[in-house]
Amino acid sequence: MHSNGKIVNLCLFLFFTLVFISPLPAEPNPDADKLLIGDDVLFLSDDLLHDKESAIGPSGEETFLDNDDLDYLDFEAPPLVFEVPSFEIRSFNDVFPGLSQVQKAAVMSSRGMRNSFEKDGSPALIPGPDSGINLLDSVMSKKPSHIIEALIVVPYNRRELDFLDIYNALRRIKNIQDHTLSIRGNDIKIFVDTTRLESAQRRRPVPDPPHADTLPYSETMYLRFVDQYMGDLYLRGEVSMGLYGITYSLSNFRDVSYSIFRIMKAESFSAIIYLEPVKEGILVYSMSGIYIPGFIAHRVNLTPNMNNRITVLVNWITEGLREEEFYVQRSHFYRQ
Repeated sequence: MHSNGKIVNLCLFLFFTLVFISPLPAEPNPDADKLLIGDDVLFLSDDLLHDKESAIGPSGEETFLDNDDLDYLDFEAPPLVFEVPSFEIRSFNDVFPGLSQVQKAAVMSSRGMRNSFEKDGSPALIPGPDSGINLLDSVMSKKPSHIIEALIVVPYNRRELDFLDIYNALRRIKNIQDHTLSIRGNDIKIFVDTTRLESAQRRRPVPDPPHADTLPYSETMYLRFVDQYMGDLYLRGEVSMGLYGITYSLSNFRDVSYSIFRIMKAESFSAIIYLEPVKEGILVYSMSGIYIPGFIAHRVNLTPNMNNRITVLVNWITEGLREEEFYVQRSHFYRQ
């Protein structure tokens, strides 16, 4: 958790700096031009700023102070010391305290736990009220017709992972296209191409950036997923840092069309993925919503299709986290 601790330390440093630096007075201070040396008071003249700084002493005589003499005026303030509160990662039960033992076992499995409901239904995977996590309101603000929630804990294997590991795992957009699903005995590739775009206006493919050594406070990226069944999906990805975890939000910034028919308006799809290092591993909690008119939804069996795409994203994240475990080891090996 060293990266998260650095963010906390920086915030505390800025806070105490603002508190302890005295503001400049709005009105002139009549004593602002006095210097106390021993028992004498020197009244500084305007010439003090020149190479030969002058002063008028109590006797009325003008004296000159060389730059070396000004060293006598130096003083050493006591260092500002404050204690940074220790940061302790949470357990899975701290974040999701209301799950049964059966549900917890499902969450810890390789597939995780899924639940789907429609606009009049209710979620089954609800974080604790003190967790600071609320994906539901953001997804429901787009008035989706179908919602899928997923929850899985990816256990640590070789080492504990932190914010920077999660962030780097989410940057490998090109790797999403490599994942297939076994459907009725056949390996199906859902996304035949996934790439970053230069911007929302200039939709030219660009490569994924190199491995990052620092964390941004937030980041926005533009992506194109070529879905084998739905065609081009133009997505806006937004990464933001929180106190305990990282939130990764996806939404379509362009309409989705099939042949000559528009099947989904812009901003009708949202997928929010929350990732947090907990004691048991990396907690991955997502909620996805989509609005499709009823006459289309009844013809495409929407829930299983959405679930397949969420599975691809969860598998991609899991693989990326495993890559991060090996990345640090490889980096250490090459530095030897």
